[in-house]
Amino acid sequence: MARIAGVAFWSVDGTRLAVRGNLTVSPSATEKAGIAGQDYVHGYSENPLVPYIQGDVSLMPGTRVADVDAITNSTITVELADGRVFTLKNAWRAGRSEVNSKEGMFQVRFEGTSCTELTS
Repeated sequence: MARIAGVAFWSVDGTRLAVRGNLTVSPSATEKAGIAGQDYVHGYSENPLVPYIQGDVSLMPGTRVADVDAITNSTITVELADGRVFTLKNAWRAGRSEVNSKEGMFQVRFEGTSCTELTS
């Protein structure tokens, strides 16, 4: 039986972040939506999407929220338990930080210009 989930790592320009969990990768470059008329399906539209990687980061010693918030034009790499590797290029910190003091973490979302799945 193959391992399909579990351990994951992510890094910003080669520096690892302490991934807590809830890691999500959205590599899709476009989104298609059906267009239905009153008589039949006429086709679909296709629009670009902003690819992203997001997850929860533990507040480890040396992890400064302000440093993460200042990230721009970076390469974000995610390594998943099944061996898949995703790379988000020209990435910036999207959204805002909200520190969860009870859990000792904050959620981070990076958006970029492209996200590719590297083949092994």
